[in-house]
Amino acid sequence: MKAVRFHKYGDPDVLRHEDVEQPVPGAGQVRIRVAATSFNSVDGNIRAGFMQGPIPVKLPHTPGLDVAGTVDAVGEGVTGFEAGDKVVGFLPMTDDGAAAEYVLAPAEVLTPAPTAVPLADAAALPLVGLTAWQALFDHAKLTSGQRVLINGAGGAVGGYAVQLAKDAGAYVIATAGPRSGERVRTAGADEVVDHTATEVTAAVSEPVDVVLNLAPIDPARLAALLDLVRPGGVLVNTTVWMPAPSDERRDVRGIDLFVRSDAEQLSRLVALVDSGELRVDAAERAPLAELPAVHARAAAGDLTGKVIVVVSAA
Repeated sequence: MKAVRFHKYGDPDVLRHEDVEQPVPGAGQVRIRVAATSFNSVDGNIRAGFMQGPIPVKLPHTPGLDVAGTVDAVGEGVTGFEAGDKVVGFLPMTDDGAAAEYVLAPAEVLTPAPTAVPLADAAALPLVGLTAWQALFDHAKLTSGQRVLINGAGGAVGGYAVQLAKDAGAYVIATAGPRSGERVRTAGADEVVDHTATEVTAAVSEPVDVVLNLAPIDPARLAALLDLVRPGGVLVNTTVWMPAPSDERRDVRGIDLFVRSDAEQLSRLVALVDSGELRVDAAERAPLAELPAVHARAAAGDLTGKVIVVVSAA
Protein backbone atom coordinates (compact mmCIF):
# COMPACT_ATOMS: atom_id res chain seq x y z
CA MET A 1 0.00 0.00 0.00
CA LYS A 2 1.01 3.65 -0.28
CA ALA A 3 1.81 5.75 2.77
CA VAL A 4 3.57 8.99 3.61
CA ARG A 5 6.30 8.48 6.22
CA PHE A 6 9.37 10.17 7.66
CA HIS A 7 12.47 8.14 8.48
CA LYS A 8 14.13 10.92 10.45
CA TYR A 9 12.99 14.11 12.15
CA GLY A 10 13.34 17.35 10.26
CA ASP A 11 11.80 19.80 7.81
CA PRO A 12 8.83 18.83 5.60
CA ASP A 13 11.17 17.41 2.97
CA VAL A 14 11.83 14.37 5.20
CA LEU A 15 8.34 13.11 4.27
CA ARG A 16 8.28 10.35 1.66
CA HIS A 17 5.33 8.98 -0.33
CA GLU A 18 6.30 5.31 -0.57
CA ASP A 19 5.26 1.67 -0.65
CA VAL A 20 4.87 -0.11 2.71
CA GLU A 21 3.47 -3.42 3.88
CA GLN A 22 -0.25 -3.51 4.60
CA PRO A 23 -0.75 -3.90 8.38
CA VAL A 24 -2.50 -6.90 9.93
CA PRO A 25 -4.92 -6.24 12.81
CA GLY A 26 -4.04 -7.77 16.16
CA ALA A 27 -6.27 -8.44 19.13
CA GLY A 28 -8.60 -5.50 19.79
CA GLN A 29 -7.62 -3.75 16.58
CA VAL A 30 -9.55 -2.72 13.49
CA ARG A 31 -8.01 -2.23 10.06
CA ILE A 32 -9.47 0.77 8.25
CA ARG A 33 -9.39 1.53 4.55
CA VAL A 34 -8.65 5.22 4.88
CA ALA A 35 -10.88 7.70 3.09
CA ALA A 36 -9.04 10.68 4.56
CA THR A 37 -6.97 12.05 7.37
CA SER A 38 -6.33 15.74 8.08
CA PHE A 39 -3.44 18.02 8.88
CA ASN A 40 -3.07 19.21 12.47
CA SER A 41 -0.34 21.53 13.70
CA VAL A 42 0.88 18.84 16.08
CA ASP A 43 1.72 16.70 13.02
CA GLY A 44 4.31 19.25 12.02
CA ASN A 45 5.71 19.43 15.56
CA ILE A 46 6.02 15.64 15.75
CA ARG A 47 7.73 15.47 12.33
CA ALA A 48 10.16 18.23 13.30
CA GLY A 49 11.16 16.35 16.46
CA PHE A 50 9.77 18.94 18.88
CA MET A 51 7.51 16.41 20.65
CA GLN A 52 9.89 13.53 21.28
CA GLY A 53 9.34 13.78 25.03
CA PRO A 54 5.53 13.76 25.28
CA ILE A 55 4.92 11.90 21.98
CA PRO A 56 7.72 9.41 21.31
CA VAL A 57 7.20 7.74 17.93
CA LYS A 58 9.07 4.88 16.31
CA LEU A 59 10.81 5.74 13.05
CA PRO A 60 9.90 5.44 10.25
CA HIS A 61 6.59 7.00 11.26
CA THR A 62 3.35 7.63 9.38
CA PRO A 63 1.60 10.85 10.49
CA GLY A 64 -2.13 11.52 10.52
CA LEU A 65 -3.95 11.48 13.87
CA ASP A 66 -7.46 11.82 12.45
CA VAL A 67 -9.03 9.01 10.46
CA ALA A 68 -12.25 8.61 8.52
CA GLY A 69 -12.74 5.43 6.56
CA THR A 70 -14.29 2.01 6.20
CA VAL A 71 -13.59 -1.01 8.38
CA ASP A 72 -11.70 -3.55 6.27
CA ALA A 73 -10.87 -6.26 8.84
CA VAL A 74 -11.17 -6.81 12.58
CA GLY A 75 -8.82 -8.50 15.00
CA GLU A 76 -9.55 -11.03 17.69
CA GLY A 77 -11.95 -9.90 20.39
CA VAL A 78 -13.35 -6.91 18.53
CA THR A 79 -17.08 -6.43 18.95
CA GLY A 80 -19.33 -3.67 17.68
CA PHE A 81 -17.58 -3.23 14.34
CA GLU A 82 -17.50 -5.30 11.20
CA ALA A 83 -16.21 -4.99 7.65
CA GLY A 84 -18.01 -2.27 5.74
CA ASP A 85 -18.74 0.00 8.72
CA LYS A 86 -17.87 3.64 8.15
CA VAL A 87 -15.98 5.00 11.15
CA VAL A 88 -14.13 8.03 12.43
CA GLY A 89 -11.56 8.30 15.19
CA PHE A 90 -8.64 10.05 16.87
CA LEU A 91 -5.70 7.63 16.66
CA PRO A 92 -3.09 7.08 19.40
CA MET A 93 -0.44 9.76 18.99
CA THR A 94 2.52 7.41 19.30
CA ASP A 95 1.26 4.86 16.72
CA ASP A 96 1.38 5.05 12.94
CA GLY A 97 -1.28 7.38 11.62
CA ALA A 98 -3.74 7.53 8.76
CA ALA A 99 -1.60 9.11 6.02
CA ALA A 100 -1.79 5.72 4.34
CA GLU A 101 -4.22 3.60 2.37
CA TYR A 102 -4.82 1.40 5.43
CA VAL A 103 -4.29 1.99 9.13
CA LEU A 104 -4.75 0.00 12.33
CA ALA A 105 -6.78 1.49 15.17
CA PRO A 106 -7.76 0.27 18.62
CA ALA A 107 -11.47 -0.45 18.37
CA GLU A 108 -12.17 1.62 21.48
CA VAL A 109 -11.13 4.92 19.81
CA LEU A 110 -13.63 4.57 16.94
CA THR A 111 -17.22 5.64 16.54
CA PRO A 112 -19.62 5.46 13.58
CA ALA A 113 -18.95 8.28 11.12
CA PRO A 114 -21.46 11.08 10.59
CA THR A 115 -23.84 10.57 7.70
CA ALA A 116 -24.60 14.25 7.07
CA VAL A 117 -21.18 15.00 5.52
CA PRO A 118 -18.98 13.16 3.02
CA LEU A 119 -16.91 10.47 4.75
CA ALA A 120 -13.61 12.15 3.86
CA ASP A 121 -14.75 15.45 5.40
CA ALA A 122 -15.43 13.68 8.70
CA ALA A 123 -11.64 13.52 9.13
CA ALA A 124 -11.84 17.23 10.02
CA LEU A 125 -13.69 16.44 13.24
CA PRO A 126 -11.89 14.19 15.76
CA LEU A 127 -8.79 15.90 17.17
CA VAL A 128 -9.92 19.51 16.91
CA GLY A 129 -13.52 18.75 17.85
CA LEU A 130 -12.42 16.84 20.94
CA THR A 131 -10.00 19.62 21.87
CA ALA A 132 -12.82 22.16 21.80
CA TRP A 133 -15.22 19.87 23.69
CA GLN A 134 -12.74 18.96 26.43
CA ALA A 135 -11.62 22.57 26.88
CA LEU A 136 -15.13 23.94 27.24
CA PHE A 137 -16.89 21.17 29.14
CA ASP A 138 -14.34 18.89 30.84
CA HIS A 139 -12.08 21.68 32.05
CA ALA A 140 -13.97 25.00 31.97
CA LYS A 141 -17.33 23.42 32.95
CA LEU A 142 -19.06 25.92 30.67
CA THR A 143 -22.76 26.44 31.33
CA SER A 144 -25.58 28.42 29.75
CA GLY A 145 -25.46 32.16 30.36
CA GLN A 146 -21.71 32.35 30.92
CA ARG A 147 -19.38 34.63 28.98
CA VAL A 148 -16.46 33.00 27.18
CA LEU A 149 -13.52 34.56 25.34
CA ILE A 150 -12.02 32.33 22.66
CA ASN A 151 -8.60 33.72 21.81
CA GLY A 152 -7.44 32.47 18.44
CA ALA A 153 -10.88 31.46 17.22
CA GLY A 154 -9.90 31.64 13.56
CA GLY A 155 -8.25 28.23 13.57
CA ALA A 156 -9.80 24.78 13.26
CA VAL A 157 -10.30 24.27 17.02
CA GLY A 158 -11.75 27.75 17.35
CA GLY A 159 -14.46 27.13 14.78
CA TYR A 160 -15.77 24.18 16.75
CA ALA A 161 -15.31 25.95 20.09
CA VAL A 162 -17.43 28.90 18.96
CA GLN A 163 -20.21 26.61 17.73
CA LEU A 164 -20.18 24.40 20.83
CA ALA A 165 -20.13 27.35 23.22
CA LYS A 166 -23.07 28.99 21.45
CA ASP A 167 -24.95 25.69 21.41
CA ALA A 168 -24.41 25.52 25.18
CA GLY A 169 -26.03 28.94 25.62
CA ALA A 170 -22.88 30.99 26.26
CA TYR A 171 -22.12 34.54 25.15
CA VAL A 172 -19.08 34.19 22.88
CA ILE A 173 -16.36 36.77 22.28
CA ALA A 174 -13.86 35.58 19.70
CA THR A 175 -10.57 36.95 18.41
CA ALA A 176 -9.69 36.40 14.76
CA GLY A 177 -7.68 38.03 12.03
CA PRO A 178 -9.10 39.60 8.87
CA ARG A 179 -8.88 36.33 6.90
CA SER A 180 -11.04 34.40 9.36
CA GLY A 181 -13.25 37.01 11.02
CA GLU A 182 -16.30 36.41 8.86
CA ARG A 183 -16.01 32.63 9.29
CA VAL A 184 -15.92 33.05 13.07
CA ARG A 185 -18.91 35.37 12.95
CA THR A 186 -20.81 32.82 10.84
CA ALA A 187 -19.95 30.15 13.41
CA GLY A 188 -21.98 32.15 15.92
CA ALA A 189 -19.66 34.51 17.79
CA ASP A 190 -21.52 37.38 19.46
CA GLU A 191 -18.48 39.65 19.24
CA VAL A 192 -15.43 39.34 16.98
CA VAL A 193 -12.24 41.19 17.90
CA ASP A 194 -9.68 41.73 15.15
CA HIS A 195 -6.53 40.99 17.09
CA THR A 196 -4.40 42.57 14.35
CA ALA A 197 -6.03 45.96 14.93
CA THR A 198 -7.07 45.92 18.61
CA GLU A 199 -5.53 44.52 21.77
CA VAL A 200 -8.03 42.03 23.15
CA THR A 201 -7.56 43.21 26.73
CA ALA A 202 -8.75 46.66 25.66
CA ALA A 203 -11.64 45.34 23.55
CA VAL A 204 -13.31 43.19 26.23
CA SER A 205 -15.20 45.60 28.48
CA GLU A 206 -16.88 43.16 30.90
CA PRO A 207 -15.36 40.21 32.78
CA VAL A 208 -15.70 36.74 31.31
CA ASP A 209 -16.22 33.42 33.06
CA VAL A 210 -13.91 31.48 30.75
CA VAL A 211 -10.93 32.27 28.58
CA LEU A 212 -9.99 29.59 26.06
CA ASN A 213 -6.56 30.38 24.62
CA LEU A 214 -5.80 28.69 21.31
CA ALA A 215 -3.16 31.15 20.10
CA PRO A 216 0.65 30.89 20.40
CA ILE A 217 0.99 34.25 22.13
CA ASP A 218 3.88 35.26 24.37
CA PRO A 219 3.67 34.56 28.13
CA ALA A 220 3.06 38.21 29.05
CA ARG A 221 0.01 38.45 26.77
CA LEU A 222 -1.30 35.13 28.06
CA ALA A 223 -0.93 36.36 31.65
CA ALA A 224 -2.77 39.56 30.73
CA LEU A 225 -5.82 37.51 29.71
CA LEU A 226 -6.22 36.52 33.37
CA ASP A 227 -7.29 40.07 34.18
CA LEU A 228 -10.36 39.57 31.96
CA VAL A 229 -11.57 36.58 34.01
CA ARG A 230 -13.96 37.14 36.90
CA PRO A 231 -13.03 35.78 40.34
CA GLY A 232 -13.64 32.04 40.42
CA GLY A 233 -13.30 31.74 36.64
CA VAL A 234 -10.90 29.71 34.55
CA LEU A 235 -8.35 30.08 31.76
CA VAL A 236 -7.86 26.97 29.63
CA ASN A 237 -4.72 26.95 27.50
CA THR A 238 -3.98 24.60 24.60
CA THR A 239 -0.44 25.85 23.88
CA VAL A 240 1.01 23.25 26.23
CA TRP A 241 4.64 24.34 25.74
CA MET A 242 3.69 27.52 27.67
CA PRO A 243 2.06 26.73 31.03
CA ALA A 244 -1.26 28.40 31.83
CA PRO A 245 -0.95 31.13 34.47
CA SER A 246 -3.24 31.29 37.52
CA ASP A 247 -4.32 34.04 39.89
CA GLU A 248 -4.72 32.40 43.31
CA ARG A 249 -5.64 35.70 44.95
CA ARG A 250 -8.80 35.90 42.85
CA ASP A 251 -9.30 32.12 42.57
CA VAL A 252 -8.80 32.15 38.79
CA ARG A 253 -7.52 28.75 37.72
CA GLY A 254 -5.13 28.16 34.84
CA ILE A 255 -5.48 24.76 33.15
CA ASP A 256 -3.28 23.24 30.45
CA LEU A 257 -5.16 20.98 28.06
CA PHE A 258 -3.62 18.01 26.30
CA VAL A 259 -6.36 16.43 24.21
CA ARG A 260 -7.19 12.75 24.67
CA SER A 261 -9.06 10.33 22.46
CA ASP A 262 -12.60 9.67 23.69
CA ALA A 263 -15.00 7.72 21.47
CA GLU A 264 -18.03 8.57 23.62
CA GLN A 265 -17.39 12.31 23.33
CA LEU A 266 -16.66 11.91 19.63
CA SER A 267 -20.00 10.15 19.17
CA ARG A 268 -21.71 13.16 20.76
CA LEU A 269 -19.95 15.45 18.30
CA VAL A 270 -21.02 13.17 15.43
CA ALA A 271 -24.62 13.38 16.67
CA LEU A 272 -24.42 17.18 16.64
CA VAL A 273 -23.11 17.08 13.06
CA ASP A 274 -25.91 14.78 11.96
CA SER A 275 -28.55 16.95 13.65
CA GLY A 276 -27.24 20.06 11.91
CA GLU A 277 -26.14 21.73 15.16
CA LEU A 278 -22.42 21.47 14.39
CA ARG A 279 -20.91 22.36 11.03
CA VAL A 280 -17.81 20.55 9.75
CA ASP A 281 -15.56 22.99 7.92
CA ALA A 282 -13.01 21.76 5.40
CA ALA A 283 -11.10 24.67 3.88
CA GLU A 284 -9.47 22.54 1.21
CA ARG A 285 -8.71 18.98 0.17
CA ALA A 286 -5.35 17.61 -0.95
CA PRO A 287 -4.38 14.14 -2.20
CA LEU A 288 -2.13 11.96 -0.04
CA ALA A 289 0.88 12.44 -2.30
CA GLU A 290 0.74 16.18 -1.62
CA LEU A 291 0.95 15.86 2.17
CA PRO A 292 4.63 16.97 2.20
CA ALA A 293 3.56 20.17 0.44
CA VAL A 294 0.81 20.69 3.04
CA HIS A 295 3.43 20.39 5.80
CA ALA A 296 5.64 22.88 3.95
CA ARG A 297 2.80 25.38 3.60
CA ALA A 298 1.97 25.01 7.30
CA ALA A 299 5.61 25.61 8.25
CA ALA A 300 5.55 28.78 6.15
CA GLY A 301 2.30 29.97 7.76
CA ASP A 302 0.33 29.66 4.53
CA LEU A 303 -2.51 27.39 5.72
CA THR A 304 -5.88 28.86 6.63
CA GLY A 305 -8.57 26.53 7.89
CA LYS A 306 -8.67 22.76 7.97
CA VAL A 307 -6.95 20.73 5.23
CA ILE A 308 -8.40 17.31 4.48
CA VAL A 309 -5.89 14.81 3.10
CA VAL A 310 -7.86 12.53 0.80
CA VAL A 311 -6.53 9.00 0.50
CA SER A 312 -9.23 7.08 -1.37
CA ALA A 313 -12.73 7.45 -2.72
CA ALA A 314 -15.29 6.79 0.03
